[in-house]
Amino acid sequence: MQPLTVKELAQIILRGEHVFLLDIRKEEDYTDWSIEGRNVESLNIPFKQLENGVEDVKAQLPNDKPVYVVCAKGVSSQKAVNLLKEAGVTDITYLKGGMTAWSEHLEPVKVGDLSENGELYQFIRIGKGCLSYMIISGKEAAVIDPTRMTDIFQTFADQHQAVITDVLDTHLHADHISGGKALAEKTGANYFFPSKDDEGLTFHYQPLEDDTTVTVGDNITISTVYSPGHTKGSTSFLVDSQYLLTGDILFIDSIGRPDLAGKAEDWVDDLRQTLYERYPDLAQDLIVLPAHFGEMQEMNEDGTVQAKLGALYEKNDRLQVKDEKEFRHLVTDNLPPQPNSHEKIRQTNMGQIDPDQDERREMEVGPNRCAI
Repeated sequence: MQPLTVKELAQIILRGEHVFLLDIRKEEDYTDWSIEGRNVESLNIPFKQLENGVEDVKAQLPNDKPVYVVCAKGVSSQKAVNLLKEAGVTDITYLKGGMTAWSEHLEPVKVGDLSENGELYQFIRIGKGCLSYMIISGKEAAVIDPTRMTDIFQTFADQHQAVITDVLDTHLHADHISGGKALAEKTGANYFFPSKDDEGLTFHYQPLEDDTTVTVGDNITISTVYSPGHTKGSTSFLVDSQYLLTGDILFIDSIGRPDLAGKAEDWVDDLRQTLYERYPDLAQDLIVLPAHFGEMQEMNEDGTVQAKLGALYEKNDRLQVKDEKEFRHLVTDNLPPQPNSHEKIRQTNMGQIDPDQDERREMEVGPNRCAI
């Protein structure tokens, strides 16, 4: 068997096909962050344990389907495959690049059509739960919340004969490194950023205010909706009067956390005002497109992560807490652990530090933890 690429694995999972993974990382690493999917079956046996008991591991593997071995970087998994092949396992190979490559892969999926022959695409970073977007109209494209892996956005725009003219970030990210400024510099695009999140940015940007409108191609509009709570400057985007890109404020099954700048007590009221006053005033048939997803169950059959705003107010438990004090306690008493390296990520996204590519990759290792 040929090694499995992360793109091949992502497409298998998005199609809902069954896949068996043997994860040979340490138990604590596996527990903290692993590959998930509707039909993903995963077994964790650390490499040292496998080395000392190959026959025992072999007995736990299926005989009727391929086995894909996963490690941190795709090195130990090759050794594990060789050991198991020597023991008689034939239908087995490894995931190229391991969890590091899995963390960086983005899979584009079409969300829908816009007016004036425009199109909207969602880029799913399936290993981290990050979601980026591209709006294409005429020969122009706008990218929203791009990851640091910027080449895919340029390549995708080129394939659609479009030039990236605008890049927008919904907020100052703390869970992953933004590719916004880098992509704008690479393409010559305008870079838009919420002015209220400027805590010391070292570079120039076009400020996003509450009344900003960006036009893409043949009159596709991106209008701002000020929506603080996750950060002070968090800004949602109303796209073509059809879609509401909510950043890290509202997700399909959860809501954004207000504490990544250490200001949960200050920002929880902003979060409540956005969720219980600002968003309810919008058209409830708007389709919500968040900047993250937490569980694979939030993904639809077509592979996209989206839902109507009104539907979320019916099914999202975090939108059912009417009492202010109860909401405050719900949020501040249930904050999950902070994302890995969140403060260094914030500093990187402000241009205050400039880690090399290996360090940037290491800073992002692990699950996203933006939701409560």
